[in-house]
Parts: sequence; structure tokens; C-alpha cells
Amino acid sequence: MAIEKALYQAPEGIDEEPAEAIEIEVVDPESMSIKMDGLEIDIEPNELGETDFDANLAEHMNDSELSSLGSELTSDVENDENSRKDWADMLVKGLEVLGIKYEERTEPWNGACGIFSTLLSEAAIRFQSETIMETFPAKGPVKTKILGQPNKFKEEAAERVQADMNYQLTEVMVEYRPEHERLLYSLGLQGSAFKKVYYDPSLGRQAAIFVTAEDVIVPYGASNLETAPRVTHVMRKTKNELRRLMVAGFYRDVDLGDPVFIQTDIERKKAEEAGFTLTSDDRYTLLEIQADLDLPGYENKDGIALPYIVTIDKGTS
Repeated sequence: MAIEKALYQAPEGIDEEPAEAIEIEVVDPESMSIKMDGLEIDIEPNELGETDFDANLAEHMNDSELSSLGSELTSDVENDENSRKDWADMLVKGLEVLGIKYEERTEPWNGACGIFSTLLSEAAIRFQSETIMETFPAKGPVKTKILGQPNKFKEEAAERVQADMNYQLTEVMVEYRPEHERLLYSLGLQGSAFKKVYYDPSLGRQAAIFVTAEDVIVPYGASNLETAPRVTHVMRKTKNELRRLMVAGFYRDVDLGDPVFIQTDIERKKAEEAGFTLTSDDRYTLLEIQADLDLPGYENKDGIALPYIVTIDKGTS
């Protein structure tokens, strides 16, 4: 196919040069070659296959590749978790001195005092109550700042953004403030806490949840989350929650069997301090891993590992 010169002539006084015809050769329905003025462009189909940017690649990889990837990442996460064992042991011991649970003691004598001072818990609650007023005032937590020279249009836009975001955080995302309060209490006790903001397909909106420090695992030596080679979020979901996400297409539709009961020392101690005994848990333990990977069939031409999110059922890898 050739595209000829324009039908309309150039205005008088402008020298018109003959236009070079464009030759387009269709090799097949997915390939074509464009030639013009000595320049040739070949358009080939996507070498990575017909997968969208946000596609679930687990549906396009074979079982052996998925099994190998799951085993490798699970082993890496276990090594990351073992590297912080001293911190976990310190946290377990710290939970014992909160003064929440009373124990009947026979040592060093019968009826000896079985509680600790509640000073640490009181300090954490005071920190939580004072910080929530600063970070979540009555008018909403969002305040806008105009960059550059302010004018009427920027000020009106800033007011609209501020009003809309405060509406989202206070009225639509009903979990935002309760989760923020939980975060502040944990931050006062442990020194670290995380908030995860993401789109929840089952809710059809953005969601913000508090993530405890023990549920975020990073390799030893990582200075921050942005440069860490691997960041893992330990999630727990019921069978029905997983099924909804599978039906929505967020996860691959596979049969995981019954949940495998997995309990850490920190979870056990927290349950004991709250007066519970963990004997079983009907939730799946998922590892949502953000890591740089060189996936088979999706290799980068420069040999650079690319960022992916891989979710693994810890019980079955």
C-alpha cells in the first residue's frame, strides 16, 4: 500500500518538494514493515507474548517454573526471618512486661505477685491519644500545599483536592482511622509500624490497613524499603476471602486444600497476653513478596532483574 501526495497544493510562494511515498508491507496480521525516504521500520509482535502490563503471569507460566520460583522465594523469606530472630525474641520478652495479664505464681512463694507495672502500656496509650489528634484532626488528615507561585486557580484546585481526599479518608474508607489508631499504639511499643494502601477488588475501592512490624520481613542489611532487594508482607486470609479474590481475577484460581496452621512465637505471646490460646487458625498464611526477578520467558535484554509481586501460600509454597 502506498500513500500519495496531499491533494491540496502548497500556498503560492512556497517551493513544493516532491513528497516521498510511504510503503507499508504487511508481513502477517501481527507484523509489518514501513519504508520511507531510506528509513525502514519493522514492527514485530510482542516477544513476551500477549500479556498485558498488569496481567497475572502465573497464568502464563508452567507448573514447574512456578514450583521452582515458589520454593526459592520461600527459602529466601525464611532466611530473612531468621536474620531478625534476636529482634523477635526481644519483642516477645517485651510483651511480658506490659502488665496486661495476671498470673498465679508459686515461685518464689505461693501467692507471689504475678503482674508487671502497667507503666509501659500507659505510655503507649498516651502516645497514641496525643498523636492521633495531630495526625487525624476533626477536619480530616489531608492538607494541601501549593508549589510555585500561588494563584486563584491553584488555590481552588487545592481546596477541591483537600476536600475530596478528606471525604475519602473519613467517609468512604471507614477503616482508615481505626487502623491508624492501632498503628500508633504499636508504633509506641515496637518503634516500627506500617500502613498499606492498596486497591481491594472485593470492596471495589482503595483500602488502608495497619501492618505490624513482625508481618513485614526484609533482608538483613536493608537500609530502607525502597532499596531492599526483597520486601515480604505476611498476610492471613480466610478461605472465603481468597475465593472472592480468585473469582475477581486477582489471584490464580487453584485449589489450595485446607489451611496449614502456622504460628509464630510473637503471635503466641500476643494471644496469651490477650487471654487467648491459639489452637487452630482457619486462615491461609500468604507471603506477598515484592522482589526483583529474572523470570523465565520474560527476561530483560540487558540482564536486569525486573520488579514483580509474587504471592505464595506459605503452607504449600
